[in-house]
Amino acid sequence: MPSPHTSTSKSPGATGTPPRPIRLGIHGSPRLASRIVTAAGHPQTSVEYVPYEVTKPFDPLRAGHLDIMIVKYDPEEEPDIAVSAPVGFDGRAVLVGAHHPLADRATVSIEEAADYEGFLRPGDFPPGVWDLVVPPRTPQGRTIRRVHPMTTLTAMADLLRTTSAIHVSFQSLDAVAPPGIRVVPIHDLPPSPVALGWLRNTELPEHIRQFVADAERAARR
Repeated sequence: MPSPHTSTSKSPGATGTPPRPIRLGIHGSPRLASRIVTAAGHPQTSVEYVPYEVTKPFDPLRAGHLDIMIVKYDPEEEPDIAVSAPVGFDGRAVLVGAHHPLADRATVSIEEAADYEGFLRPGDFPPGVWDLVVPPRTPQGRTIRRVHPMTTLTAMADLLRTTSAIHVSFQSLDAVAPPGIRVVPIHDLPPSPVALGWLRNTELPEHIRQFVADAERAARR
């Protein structure tokens, strides 16, 4: 794992000018990222949350619109993306419409989720990571049928409201779930490690390296 905080370059604030806020890419709710910032001991004003689309998750980073981004699992198929050590975890959940048979459950099993149709890998999302997000098979060998196109959260929510489809995802989406959508925890999938990603060939400014180091340190406590 590459380290983002070994450079000897001067801090952007060394001349007395405060560094600009870190442009931190997020997908879905900023709540998880906000908890990471707080745990690292940095003020929320030091970070600007910038949404990215799940269909092209790394494009904003490569285009220079982000400094770092929230990454779940290690995108090993993207060799230009470096990732930190885990800075948090996100529990697993299933998203369903409010009418769904699983909607009022306190928790569900991934084996139960396999009774319903799920979503295909979106756009340029790394295939190996999608297999971790939406496993092709359950631990007992049942196939999770990935048949519906994944485009936007709005389009997915519309389908969930009108069909028996499900989306195997993360508990953090509970903070941004649209009306009529329930986020039900999955009790038999391990939580996803959450890391910070950046372009491997880019030297991060000192204040960003420090933030990554502080986030890693906080997660080890």
